[in-house]
Amino acid sequence: MAPSNQRRSGFSKRAQYNLFTGYIVAGIGALIGAVLLGISFFQPHLFGGPRGVAQDAASPATETVAAARTGSKSLWDSVSGYYRAGSKNAELKREVELARIRLQEAEALRQENVRLKGLLDLHDEERRPVAVARLVGSSSSSTRRFAYLGAGTDDGVRVGMPVRSARGVVGRILETGRASSRVLLLTDSESVLPVRRAGDETVAFAEGRGDSLLRIKLINLGINPLKKNDLFVTSGAGGYYAPGAAVAIVTELTDDGALARIVSDPAATDYVSVEEIFEPEAAVGARTPIEEELGE
Repeated sequence: MAPSNQRRSGFSKRAQYNLFTGYIVAGIGALIGAVLLGISFFQPHLFGGPRGVAQDAASPATETVAAARTGSKSLWDSVSGYYRAGSKNAELKREVELARIRLQEAEALRQENVRLKGLLDLHDEERRPVAVARLVGSSSSSTRRFAYLGAGTDDGVRVGMPVRSARGVVGRILETGRASSRVLLLTDSESVLPVRRAGDETVAFAEGRGDSLLRIKLINLGINPLKKNDLFVTSGAGGYYAPGAAVAIVTELTDDGALARIVSDPAATDYVSVEEIFEPEAAVGARTPIEEELGE
């Protein structure tokens, strides 16, 4: 049997010397490390120079790593900010819309306060309104033109009292309940109101037509002196209304007068004031057929 080519290291002098040399070098390195460690504990300033050299040598590499880390973080922030921008934008739109609604509500309240102040400022100390209330409904499906007022006899409202808004005459009280009243509007076919043209003594009657217009019929027939956009106001005749309250504006001329649109449209009126009858004795003789029927 032939001898094996592999031999253990113990049979090689060279391998034994190499192993022994390795042990010697490792021991010397451990001893040097222990000595250096002891010196670093007791004399740390002795290694400041080598540490500075090592730090200078590693500084470029650490700066590159830090720049890469900072750049990647900024890129991530940009990407995440882009995706969050949609939700932020939607939230801001909702806030702006809500603020716009609140602003419109505040403007509506301001306008309502102006209208109410206007109603109160229309009267002097001698003629204060009996009541200020809201128009709560109207006879939109009927050929007659009535409105319903949220004030009645408990508030001092009586039949025949004129009703007006901040713009002008609306009508007069036709029937009363304890907490509500029915108003005969100027546009009703049974409504007849003595008027005059503002600025002169051209007198006429404003008769309701059952729609949104009034028929202005001149008392003195002849050459029609009226013009478009003439304003007619109450004349004080009839006893119900005080003179000078706005009634209607001429829109179309006719043979015996004109057609005019009412100044105070009930459809666009919310709050109205109820006034005392201007001349109660004269108003008795100026009752319309529908009022006479209701009185009977």
